[in-house]
Amino acid sequence: MAKYRKKPVVIEAVQLTRETLEEVRDFMGGEEQRNVSFSINFKDGAVSIHTLEGKMRASLNDWIIKGVKGEFYPCKPDIFAQTYEKVED
Repeated sequence: MAKYRKKPVVIEAVQLTRETLEEVRDFMGGEEQRNVSFSINFKDGAVSIHTLEGKMRASLNDWIIKGVKGEFYPCKPDIFAQTYEKVED
């Protein structure tokens, strides 16, 4: 079977914490190219995101990633750490 490596693509992401709820809202609400649908439950800090694959829930400490086409989706912290590294300007 053939093997494939993920292409090096720089993404934007924000980690969902109680301290970043407003930042997450601004991050996702700032997308003007498409109609982004999401809701934040300030009580438990969860975010409901309508992704290309359907509705998904991001819990506290999950990362919200902006994909290459401007779409948003959640990613668990352990998967994020294994897949991405911070880009220094």
